[in-house]
Amino acid sequence: MDFKMVELGQDEFAFRNEDGGTVNAEITWTQMADVMVVEHTFVNETMRNQGLAKKLVDRAVEYARENEYKIEPVCSYVASVFERYDEYEDVKV
Repeated sequence: MDFKMVELGQDEFAFRNEDGGTVNAEITWTQMADVMVVEHTFVNETMRNQGLAKKLVDRAVEYARENEYKIEPVCSYVASVFERYDEYEDVKV
């Protein structure tokens, strides 16, 4: 599944997968200098239990690494993923 970066305005961004105007999955953040404050992760009910939320986190982490950003997880899902896996240590605030 492909995630497109979308500018939401006022330093707010998302990686999103849409199909015919319906949002299937997205992760949103506010950019604060070199920190991505990740606020929300969403997966449409029809797309759940396929690992999409974790793929969104992985895409956001990939973007953070590419740009030498850190991530502050405000979203409870992202915070739990960061606690569960050691592979994200380099991007944690």
